[in-house]
Amino acid sequence: MSSVYRNILVAVDGSPDADAAVAHAAALARDQRARLTLLTAIPPLPATALLASGAAPPRSEVVRHYADVLRRAAESLPADVSVTTLLVEGAPARALVQRACSEEYDLIVMGSHGHGRLHGALLGCVSQKVLHASPVPVLLARAPREEPAPAPAPARSTSRSSAAPLASG
Repeated sequence: MSSVYRNILVAVDGSPDADAAVAHAAALARDQRARLTLLTAIPPLPATALLASGAAPPRSEVVRHYADVLRRAAESLPADVSVTTLLVEGAPARALVQRACSEEYDLIVMGSHGHGRLHGALLGCVSQKVLHASPVPVLLARAPREEPAPAPAPARSTSRSSAAPLASG
């Protein structure tokens, strides 16, 4: 049986959904004997990223943060999964699509943050942009959602009666 996927591009941003995407991609890579490329894009600094002092964080700190995110993702992979890491600058969706167009990738795996339609319509969603522009299939992964703890069961009376039946007489 030949492998469907040989080269899988995985988006890494440090979110729980991206972590789920890395885990899913690792399982696919093992199954398909595929190679993974983990890609982290350092987005342009938005105006909202200014510190309270009005200054942006030093670019070196931003780069170090994203490099650490990428390193942790690579370290989370099993030793038998072949991996390459890419740290690039630019908008994440554009970086993923450009890489998928320029190289021989069979699949993009990424997290879906699930912000909803309004958020996507107002701000644009990386996964939605990639879905629409990618030349290859895109697999979206979500982290398991924490389920609320079940309410404790009402206490039942557990008293035991050891009294002997009353004798009539």
